[in-house]
Amino acid sequence: MAALQHTTTTEDPTALARFGGLEVVAKLIVEGYMIGQHKSPFKGSSVEFVEHRQYYPGDEIRHIDWRAYGKTGHYYVKEFEEETNLRAYLLVDCSGSMAFRGKTISKFDYARQLAAAMAYLLLSQRDRCGLITFDTQVADRREPSTNRDTFGQIVKLLEGRTPGKEGQLGGILSQILPSLKRRSLVFLFTDAFDELERLTTSLKQLRMAQHDVVLFQITAPEEETFPYRQPTQFRNLERAGDDVVADPHRLRKRYLERFQEFREVLIRQCGAAGIDLVSLTTEKPYHQVLAEFLSTRSQRKQQR
Repeated sequence: MAALQHTTTTEDPTALARFGGLEVVAKLIVEGYMIGQHKSPFKGSSVEFVEHRQYYPGDEIRHIDWRAYGKTGHYYVKEFEEETNLRAYLLVDCSGSMAFRGKTISKFDYARQLAAAMAYLLLSQRDRCGLITFDTQVADRREPSTNRDTFGQIVKLLEGRTPGKEGQLGGILSQILPSLKRRSLVFLFTDAFDELERLTTSLKQLRMAQHDVVLFQITAPEEETFPYRQPTQFRNLERAGDDVVADPHRLRKRYLERFQEFREVLIRQCGAAGIDLVSLTTEKPYHQVLAEFLSTRSQRKQQR
């Protein structure tokens, strides 16, 4: 009976959010996915030119070029020719729209729990993992590393972040891109609610820079079904003062049409650019998300 209750709890994102801290939740998600029975679909090797790049907190100190520091007064890290383990960034959207919640947990809580689980999965496989949180600008940054304290630091940053500001997803991605000096696997956790042309242009720029991009588009069930029946107050979560009371019957048909159009364009643009798009709602069990995504990715990798 206890085992059954544990399984049921860890399958429900809303119940799981009350299970404990983010570190505990992430480990439960990965355990639910049964990590030991799956071969990593991320493994591979790449050859890079030797170069220097700016030091960021989280980089291994032993890679600092002290000779370069003596000449410039700035810290630079040596990049090596061969990198056999993966280098991944988790990009988590903290803009106001991510605070929306219906009957389930908020999109932001879902995003950070899924991101923490992905960090735990990657680090358990000795892959380098880093974190960038953002709204209108970068809020937190932790460079990819396999250091023992990396997971704890990522969890701490995610737990300390609250969504609320206006977001400009396409614009901030363009700002982040130049700082990603080496080819990386980029996971983006967001609702993707932005001007589509600006967003898809930024995503294509990431791909043109040889980054492997995975977009987890996270929405609330209510955003996909628009279930409202009575006059409802709709709030703009990114700009104060834009609240409006409206009759849902007059909005529903047009809203659902525009939402479907948005989703179809996003699917088409991501497919054309070679970007993995994973669309899901905040009621979908995390281990199911991981299992389906990693299985699909493994199959595609075998076909190459």
